[in-house]
Amino acid sequence: MLKETIIMRTTEEILKEIYNLILNPSTREWERYLLTNTKDNLEAQGNESEQLAKLEMELRPLAIRNNLTPDVSDFYQRLIGKDVQVTTLDEHQIRDPQFQERAIFAGGCFWCMVEPFETQAGIVSVLSGYTGGKLSHPSYDQVNSGMSGHVEAVEIIFDTRIISYQDLLDLYWQIIDPTDALGQFQDRGLQYRPIIFTTTSEQIRLAESKRQQIVDSNTYKKPIIVEIKEAASFWPAENYHQEFYKKQPKRYKAIKRARQQFLTYRHLRGKLRNKIGLKNLY
Repeated sequence: MLKETIIMRTTEEILKEIYNLILNPSTREWERYLLTNTKDNLEAQGNESEQLAKLEMELRPLAIRNNLTPDVSDFYQRLIGKDVQVTTLDEHQIRDPQFQERAIFAGGCFWCMVEPFETQAGIVSVLSGYTGGKLSHPSYDQVNSGMSGHVEAVEIIFDTRIISYQDLLDLYWQIIDPTDALGQFQDRGLQYRPIIFTTTSEQIRLAESKRQQIVDSNTYKKPIIVEIKEAASFWPAENYHQEFYKKQPKRYKAIKRARQQFLTYRHLRGKLRNKIGLKNLY
């Protein structure tokens, strides 16, 4: 994906960004209160370095706990001097319909759904976003509330000459818990339920065949609850969430480790269940 680095340079540029955050409906009231105070003080008094240092100090407790809204979090990163890579949609589109295809998978928090696919040969682009609900242009807070009907998902553009949809399906089933209808791993809520969103009739056929194969394998005692639905509108998530594994590598590795430990345990139990035929193994 094409990246741009935003560097705050002038008071005018900073004020413009603060204005946009104040008007952003996703900005929480406490954040808006702090941003409005900073804007007013900058306009009345100037003294940019002092006002921004004060704002950084006020936002810091929420930033440390990763409790800022996504756009404010990006602003805070720039405030403390870190480059923020902006994911654009220019590269996330099908440019060669003859050999490129779109796939959409939901399997828990999209932070952990990007790297497994993006690092495969033949992947053109992976975008984190929201889909499956009726709300247009949903924000992270709206989806995270569980009331929007959307799930967190990844939209993948891939080159069919290098990697097939069947390959993507095989990978998908390796990185989810297909028996958990109320979330995935430590992520709880309907917004994290596993769903395969299909974009073609052939994807429907392959997805249903793969799901039946998993059911017939007797790997899981609990029912397989993964849904297969036709793809609807896919709404890109905020920049903060895009390629999270690159932006927050330490935090991502900790989440990934816990997820892998659980999956390893489940897969081993599944193999043992099949090998010795224990119907009640788990």
